[in-house]
Amino acid sequence: MLTFSQVKKNPQVLEFIHQTEIALGALGYGEHGLRHSRLVADRARNIAKETGLTKRQQELSAIAGFCHDMGNFLGRTQHHYWGAFLFHEIFFNEDPVDVSVVMQAIANHDKSQEMKLTNPVSAVVVIADKSDVHRSRVRIKDIKNIKSDIHDRVNYAVMDSKVKIDKKKKKIILSLKVDRKIISIMEYFEIFIERMAYCRRAAKFLGYKFSIVINKIDLL
Repeated sequence: MLTFSQVKKNPQVLEFIHQTEIALGALGYGEHGLRHSRLVADRARNIAKETGLTKRQQELSAIAGFCHDMGNFLGRTQHHYWGAFLFHEIFFNEDPVDVSVVMQAIANHDKSQEMKLTNPVSAVVVIADKSDVHRSRVRIKDIKNIKSDIHDRVNYAVMDSKVKIDKKKKKIILSLKVDRKIISIMEYFEIFIERMAYCRRAAKFLGYKFSIVINKIDLL
């Protein structure tokens, strides 16, 4: 049976993530390496657990979260599809149901994709991935250059990012601590509104509402 422990040590998976970090760095994108992969895996497992998914679904959520971006080194535009196919090439001998669930979660995680969510693992990975907004993802350390790019500026302004599950109110809450000296709240929504809308769809699929709290103010 395929395990997260097995996947996170696989040399091909690790090299694909490494090459992705190099490729996206060359293109000027933020961090998409092991830090992001590990965080999304951990966050996906926790969301799956807290929303009542089975132990197996929790494990597959962590696996998909870890592997979701590894196709980027083959091309950014269709990276979610490249990643799904790469996962199959590596783990084709594993249980076909598990492999198909993870492939679908990888293929579904990108906000621009056209497929509808049809399994809870996919929904979990969407939220885990899109909620990783943090200054540690910014490669540029010169604040003057950071301010020239809205994506870098918004990520750099986020000093803390957490996902909380309110089981009683059936809410998945993205809680952010934002430096208002660097960005306005409107600038955050200017570039992340599509991602947040996708998180709302994913949360709804899980039977939850999606909420954003910025500096302790409930905005969604």
